[in-house]
Amino acid sequence: MISPAEIKNQALKWWKPLLQSYIREVLFFPKSINRIGKVKSSHVTARFESLQQEIEALYRHSKNQTGSGYVVQTAGRNFRRTGTHELPDAIVFETIEDYITFTGYNKEWNVFLTNYNIIKNSIPSLHDWALQNCLWLTNKNINWNDVLKVCQYFIKTPRPQLYLRQLPIEIHTKFIEENNALIQSLLDYLIPDQIRSVGQKRFAERYFLKYDEPLIRIRMLDIDLTCFGNFSDISIPLSDFEKLDIPARNILITENKMNFLTLPAMPSTVAVWSGGGFNVSYLKNVHWLTEKRILYWGDIDEHGFQILHQLRSYYLSTQSIMMDCKTFEYFSKFAVTGSRNKSERLSLLNNEEHNLFEKLKQIDNNRLEQEKISQRYVEEYLKSLLP
Repeated sequence: MISPAEIKNQALKWWKPLLQSYIREVLFFPKSINRIGKVKSSHVTARFESLQQEIEALYRHSKNQTGSGYVVQTAGRNFRRTGTHELPDAIVFETIEDYITFTGYNKEWNVFLTNYNIIKNSIPSLHDWALQNCLWLTNKNINWNDVLKVCQYFIKTPRPQLYLRQLPIEIHTKFIEENNALIQSLLDYLIPDQIRSVGQKRFAERYFLKYDEPLIRIRMLDIDLTCFGNFSDISIPLSDFEKLDIPARNILITENKMNFLTLPAMPSTVAVWSGGGFNVSYLKNVHWLTEKRILYWGDIDEHGFQILHQLRSYYLSTQSIMMDCKTFEYFSKFAVTGSRNKSERLSLLNNEEHNLFEKLKQIDNNRLEQEKISQRYVEEYLKSLLP
């Protein structure tokens, strides 16, 4: 026989469907639990006392005795040995009030009603969002009036191009940050065509706000390049870098900052440092780079080749420099044990690079950092590459 605790467990599963039925304006109650445990003839004879206790507990917590909650419906059952018995046949919640009282969701229900009315009156188009995300509406700690102020602003101004602090919304500056997940879900629904970067979780970067961008450092390795007046070494925000069109044939990207700083003079060449390592991802939308000869110099290790592979996924013609077997063998005494890479094959490596990558995966001293390559070797290599 079903117990009051089991009834509650079943009833709690109805919470979200109940909220959704309210939003749909569809009646949810009365609602029945029909599978309450079939009483067999042997139960009446062999375990009569325990069965009676189960039925008494069922009634003790029911609307039949407490005035609210579930109703125990009965039906006559006829057994060959013991005759006819009136036994529980179904559990029924007749009204929302009965359900709310029994589950203890009184406060949450009232919060839901208040919040749903705020949404319905402020932004009716959120009906379907509320239907799918109705549990948000039961949270008493959410200030929906302020949340919807943010939504209304972005509906009118989907690309503010302001810093978060500058938004002309009557909320404190931390409000969006504190409610980021909720507001992001709402804006994704309301203005799906105004998302700058779908994969970006940071609010400012996702919704066309200004933010503290990564800085891209640039060195002019050719003194005849006068893109920035007399400045030969500058750092600029990523968005400004994306707008450049530097009149150089070669772009040399390095993984290590010190190697970047000590690159020798080279004709028609600009050196770029985006922060090192996998921060080459910052460069993926720099469209003017597609017209340049891109050279990449990274560490000779498993991750260095993964970074090279990543850069080639943006610019397929990227050429690696000093990431070859000859360089590795020449400075092998400086190689150390580095972390392993889970990738079995990097499809954008050429044959020589792939062979070296495979070799590194099989030896202990599998990491030769750029800094271990002598300056003389670097200068001679680059001079032969770009005479």
